[in-house]
Amino acid sequence: MKDFIKVLKRFLPPYKGDTIMMFVYNLLGAIFGVFSLGAVIPVLDTFFNKSVDVAVYEKLPWELNTKAIMHNFNYYITFIKDEYSAEYALFFIAAIVLILVFLKVLFAFLASYHSVNIRNGVVRDMRQIIYNKMISLPLPFFSAEKKGDIIARSTGDVQEVENSVMSSIDMIFKNPILILVYLIGLLVISPQLTLFVFIMLPIAGYIIGLTGKKLKKSSREGQNKMGDILSTIEESLSGLRIIKAFNAEEKMNIRFASESNSYRRIMNSMMRRYVLAHPVSEFMGTLVMLIIMCYGGMLILNGTGNLDGSTFVVYLGMFFSIIAPAKAFSKAAYTIQKGLAAMDRIDQLLDAKSTITDKENAKEVKEFENSIAYHNITFSYNGEKKVLRNVDLEIPKGKTVALVGQSGSGKTTFVDLLPRFYDVNEGSIQVDGLDIRDYKMKDLRNLMGNVNQESILFNDTIFNNIAFGVEDATMEDVVAAAKIANAHDFISASENGYQTNIGDRGSKLSGGQRQRLSIARAVLKNPPIMILDEATSALDTESERLVQDALDKLMENRTSLVIAHRLSTVKNADLICVFHEGEIVERGKHDELIEKDGAYKKLYDMQLL
Repeated sequence: MKDFIKVLKRFLPPYKGDTIMMFVYNLLGAIFGVFSLGAVIPVLDTFFNKSVDVAVYEKLPWELNTKAIMHNFNYYITFIKDEYSAEYALFFIAAIVLILVFLKVLFAFLASYHSVNIRNGVVRDMRQIIYNKMISLPLPFFSAEKKGDIIARSTGDVQEVENSVMSSIDMIFKNPILILVYLIGLLVISPQLTLFVFIMLPIAGYIIGLTGKKLKKSSREGQNKMGDILSTIEESLSGLRIIKAFNAEEKMNIRFASESNSYRRIMNSMMRRYVLAHPVSEFMGTLVMLIIMCYGGMLILNGTGNLDGSTFVVYLGMFFSIIAPAKAFSKAAYTIQKGLAAMDRIDQLLDAKSTITDKENAKEVKEFENSIAYHNITFSYNGEKKVLRNVDLEIPKGKTVALVGQSGSGKTTFVDLLPRFYDVNEGSIQVDGLDIRDYKMKDLRNLMGNVNQESILFNDTIFNNIAFGVEDATMEDVVAAAKIANAHDFISASENGYQTNIGDRGSKLSGGQRQRLSIARAVLKNPPIMILDEATSALDTESERLVQDALDKLMENRTSLVIAHRLSTVKNADLICVFHEGEIVERGKHDELIEKDGAYKKLYDMQLL
């Protein structure tokens, strides 16, 4: 219960108004529910031929207490009987009961109306918090986590919290109120019998609670396994071409079946315990009801409990009204355990620490003035083998530096350190003489544009993809950027021009078209520093020519770091650095490196062959 209260404290404050109104309406609904049952007593008295006993001929002053209300109610019943007939009195009581029941259900509806606002609002806030956290986490976090598991926490676990914790808000703001108000009504009718109820209910509640133990643990295991299943699905969809190419469908089917069967076993264990809640609570409720009937009947027969038949029937009606919220209370205890397990998994994501953050007094930077300098850079992923070792490089403003070498030699890691996708382990990177960790990260990244080997586009229009990250971009700006990137012609020829949707990751476009949109996006951002990572390596000859022409325009008057496998594309670079096993083993211009007849010459000759 403490964990449940903590969840509510975290997410309910923005909905204080709705919470207060829900509480008030539930209270009013419960009060009118008690009165609607109490109003039936005169009807039962009539059936039991006790009309003479309850006849009242003097009215008391109106007060907010049971005695005055019931006395005056009987006074008006007596008046109607004497003036008209007992039948008219029955119709009058029926009308009163109908009005009271109408008010009861009206307030119950209004309480539920505000409950819906709270439930959907909290779930929306939770999703937004998770998404904001997910976007803010640095890249190293995602290299250690499965995408499918993160998706499961953002979707399935939130859904579980909605279905269990949020749907159990009634447990706090409705059921306790109903139980308390009806218990007060029972105390007013028969304190002696109600004290017996106070003894029986905790015993029944304890027995019901025994069946819910370990539900939270089983639920967490099930949700963890669902994360594994989603990871398998995500990997299968991403690698479908390879699965089919290697005839590995059966292997993947077996792998998925294993995960699915494991999930089934966990969920069977959990759900069997969960479905036990209803029959146990049903049986215990019936048992308590029968015990109270027997005990109350003995009080009436012995004449020791100040009870009569009609009052006892209403008493049983009130007690029966307690059973429904009490059962809901016990059921909610089960569902809350499932939701809290999901909340634990969500908190693992929300509590993840960002290792790459701004310093407390980070400086702003709006312009790139002089140079970029790497000083004795050493870096490794998660403390494993060093990817870069003691790398030094200075890049003056306006120069183009090409990074070449074998795959895995550290080129991409080298450029990823500049925008602080990762932080160096040793050494420093300086921009205009100041360590990049002393700048505000947003300002630092605003100085840079990226064009990667894999064009990262979004399932949106061409216009929105080019204008991505640029506020208040006009159509004229976007068209101008597209023309520089040699993209305007194919965009104009598409069905809806710049408003054409490009599909998931730009699936409706060719590789060259996607790359040119990426270049247009970088052109529109207009950064002073460009990072190009294998921007033409996956293209055919014609697309490469168009893209390379666009890249040449993009790099004009900019400081550029270019990773290239095709050495022909970087012949004119101001400086070429050859990487090998995390170190720069050669540097110089194209002609100088050819004359050295070293590692660069070897790579160049291999490509000529």
